[in-house]
Order: sequence, then structure tokens, then C-alpha cells
Amino acid sequence: MTSVVDNITVDCADPWKLAQFWTQVTGRPVGEDDKPGEEEIGITLDSGVTLLFIAVPEPKTTKNRLHLCLTPDVPREEEVDRLLKLGATLHSDHRREDGSGWAVLRDPEGNEFCVLRSAAEKA
Repeated sequence: MTSVVDNITVDCADPWKLAQFWTQVTGRPVGEDDKPGEEEIGITLDSGVTLLFIAVPEPKTTKNRLHLCLTPDVPREEEVDRLLKLGATLHSDHRREDGSGWAVLRDPEGNEFCVLRSAAEKA
């Protein structure tokens, strides 16, 4: 027997606002019935997994124990620049001179995520 991941849930102060950032990151829209002010907003990814943003009263206080790693369809440096312009911040830089490594960014509510090299860069 096995289980399938249905949702990846992100606790946040403003689900609509944070979902708007992630729609730009993923290129996927929020759910048809989702509206500003709701306590949960979902974005269904191409894989079928939903990023689910849930309103919670407490702010983020420590490092994420689980995070997303993104593989862009453009060079990593282009994607990092694009995400910074969307409102992400650089948390830590693990990119190496030989092109390997990754960049750790934070979304507008401080949740960490990584940007890896594109498939073309890995090849």
C-alpha cells in the first residue's frame, strides 16, 4: 500500500496575497472558487498536487522543516532574478563557480524555498 501527496500546505497570514506570489512563480492560477479574504486558497500544479495556503494567527518564527525545491525552465540565474523582482528575498546562496549548487530564497511571508539549476544546465 502507498499514499499519494494531495496537498502541500503552507501556513500564512494572508492566503490570497501569498497565493498571488506563488501563481506567478508556478504559472498556475488559484482555484476558480477562491477569493480574497478566504481562509484557504489553492493552486493546483501540473503534477496534480495542490499548494494550499491556510490562514493561521501566529507568524513564522523559525526555519521551515519542509520546503519546495524549484527546477526552472530557464537558467537558474534568470529565475532567481525574476523571483526577486516578484518579491522573494535571497536567504542564503549555495551557488558554486562551476554552476552547481542552489539559491535559497524566501517568499513574501518568509517561507524558504530553493532554486536549482534548470534541466538544460544540469545536462
